[in-house]
Amino acid sequence: MIRTEALDRLPVRTAVPALRRALDDRGVAVLCAPPGTGKTTLVPLVLAGLTGEGPVRRVVVAEPRRIAARAAARRMAWLLGEQPGGRIGFTVRGERVVGRDTVVEVVTTGVLLQRLQRDQELAGVDAVIIDECHERHLDADTVAAFLLDVREAIRPDLRLVAASATTDAEGWARLLGDAPVVEAQGVSHPVEVLWAPPARPVKPPHGMRVDPALLTHVAATVRRALGEREGDVLCFLPGVGEIGRVAGQLAGVDAEVLQVHGRAPAAVQDAVLAGSSGGRRVVLATSVAESSLTVPGVRVVVDSGLAREPRTDHARGLSALTTVRASQAAGRQRAGRAGREAPGAVYRCWDQAEDGRLARFPSPEIKVADLAAFALQAACWGDPDASSLALLDPPPAGAMGAAREVLEAIGAVDGGGRVTERGVRMSRLGLHPRLARALLDGAREVGARRAAEVVALLSEEPPREYGDDLAAALRTARRGQDGYAARWRQEVRRLSSSLGSGSPGTGKGGPDDAAAGLVAALAFPERVARARGDGAFLMASGTGAELRDSSRLRSAPWLAVAVADRPSHAASARVRLAAVIDESTALLASGHLRVRGEEVRWVDGEVVARAVDRLGAVELAVRPLKQPDPELVRGALVEGLRREGLGLLRWTRDSEQLRLRLAFLHRVLGPPWPDVSDGALLAETGAWLEPELSRARRRADLGRIDAGQALRRLLPWATGEAVRLDELAPERIEVPSGSRIRVEYGGEQPVLAVKLQELFGMAETPRVAGVPVLVHLLSPAGRPAAVTADLASFWRDGYKAVRAELRGRYPKHPWPEDPATVPATRFTSARLKRS
Repeated sequence: MIRTEALDRLPVRTAVPALRRALDDRGVAVLCAPPGTGKTTLVPLVLAGLTGEGPVRRVVVAEPRRIAARAAARRMAWLLGEQPGGRIGFTVRGERVVGRDTVVEVVTTGVLLQRLQRDQELAGVDAVIIDECHERHLDADTVAAFLLDVREAIRPDLRLVAASATTDAEGWARLLGDAPVVEAQGVSHPVEVLWAPPARPVKPPHGMRVDPALLTHVAATVRRALGEREGDVLCFLPGVGEIGRVAGQLAGVDAEVLQVHGRAPAAVQDAVLAGSSGGRRVVLATSVAESSLTVPGVRVVVDSGLAREPRTDHARGLSALTTVRASQAAGRQRAGRAGREAPGAVYRCWDQAEDGRLARFPSPEIKVADLAAFALQAACWGDPDASSLALLDPPPAGAMGAAREVLEAIGAVDGGGRVTERGVRMSRLGLHPRLARALLDGAREVGARRAAEVVALLSEEPPREYGDDLAAALRTARRGQDGYAARWRQEVRRLSSSLGSGSPGTGKGGPDDAAAGLVAALAFPERVARARGDGAFLMASGTGAELRDSSRLRSAPWLAVAVADRPSHAASARVRLAAVIDESTALLASGHLRVRGEEVRWVDGEVVARAVDRLGAVELAVRPLKQPDPELVRGALVEGLRREGLGLLRWTRDSEQLRLRLAFLHRVLGPPWPDVSDGALLAETGAWLEPELSRARRRADLGRIDAGQALRRLLPWATGEAVRLDELAPERIEVPSGSRIRVEYGGEQPVLAVKLQELFGMAETPRVAGVPVLVHLLSPAGRPAAVTADLASFWRDGYKAVRAELRGRYPKHPWPEDPATVPATRFTSARLKRS
């Protein structure tokens, strides 16, 4: 029996007529409705004609998470007075509850992607609702792009609704072809914001790590909320590990403590969503409870301010979830949970001053995640570079390039980026392409069942208490009775079934350790790692990796690293899950990374020539080269010059002065006078360092190259300007005393440092290439007395003061009142009289 009263109470009902009109007129619409208004439950029932309004149509609802898909299906079935599997069904990975009468089917976006790849027409489906599209999950963005393609090419009648819990709908409206935006008003109650930062500073999150001091503070804040407020408490934490630790610290509170996350058993999820049976509850949840689920009875929210987002380090071949500060939008969503049914309060575990510095919205997954799975989906769709897909944000070129390299290495696409038959099969396994490769190739080596067991472990990282040894974790999962082990067994059955009974290698056995290592190495060939000693390893990607001091894997000669993260301050990655392998397994799994050849490099200040057999960055065998390729030697020497500078050459004072003179002329006159900066000289080594550079074999040979002689090759000989070097930038200038004084060219102006008496009679400042020389006038002892770029002004205005100060100190030297009337000299007055 339909629960009409419950349906009528849902606030989204007032927006249904406008939504119907939008779909009738345009076939597309954006529905904005706050959490709890019924957009996930009432709207599909109305569009499917199950509430008595309009014809019966088949509707597919795409949810970002399995827990949300199950919950939405159960809620809709309850509203119709049924159980899931009748007119309401759901399909998530590894679980399908539908029947022949199913009209509304709730699926995860990943399941819908698979369905679209098999049946682009979506035969029999009248409408698709993409729920929670504001969360910007990559699968949801991809589903939307594919559905828009389908509407444009083969199914213009397919109705499409993008449903969002926020009012930031302009981008989605544009993407759907200026689709109408229909807004529903939620029933919101006031929520008091209480700022509850820790008393002492806590360390910011990095990688997966959260400062235990913050978790202790969150637990204390939950206790405080229980004492100060009525109703159930919903506490947001970044992940399963943090939920478990806070739950442990809440032992003894006068409330039932429940944990809600994607890994929680279905019975626990149902209990949370069913509401309280009388006593108070504390619900510890990940961001899954922000908008996808309704948790009844909540009056208080405690927000840790943290979330998990995917991040990929393409340079190091590491990708994983990482802990970040939750965005302002997430904070608003979380706080709103406290005001769904009555006035409430939110305790924010950070300072109010920090709030304005938080990101406004979560990062779109397409901008930060590993794109290998997306690139494979795009290739299977027939658009390998995704250039024709309607996406809110284009995929970053670098991330797409890295993804295509992975896909080509595992045989999923060819050299042109087109999907292969193997790639199509990989895309239908419901796995990341790396894990799909490990499953297919691993089945041949260790058997289908064993490969499925290891891949199931890799697809959902086991709990930390399983340890960091993948083979040991496999044995623990087999005998485990916890929720993870139950999900693992279900996934093993799914993967084994997907391989089929005729899969090659089905009957093979072998020890668990070898099987776990091989399958992990097949999944992550760049992460095979060779021991360096003392628990340190070097991965084929070139990244260092370290084990915990207590790890039993520390004595392994080789590892296949399955899970690792690299804190921002650390030089090496931390290994969280790995398996022992040997060199032959490393070569089998990562053979495409093997390179043999001559390497001539600049190492520790010298040319090192070796014949090297390497697996990525890992050296397998090395021997010295007696007669290395001269071009490789030359390249190593140039690399040495780049690293250590041109000081490796022989520079005399004259050659340094020549370089400064040329730099001055280039700056003042420009071409054809050459640029002699470090960058320019290193870019043109062939123009000035040959033939000496090609004859050199080691560092000492560079020290024998006369830099001044080499620089003269850059003079503009072809234009005839080279002969004017001494005219335009003379090395020395003759002064009235007859001395030839060196000009220094290192500053903005050329400098002439000369004793004052040697300039008697020189009325005008000398010029070099039209630039006045900066004259440093020296005392008879060679100490600075004055500086001028205008000698005439100095003789007129400055000389009297210098004369008054110095004539008593140097009485043996001439200090005439009018220096223009006395001959210039570098001698004393007595010597001048004798001569």
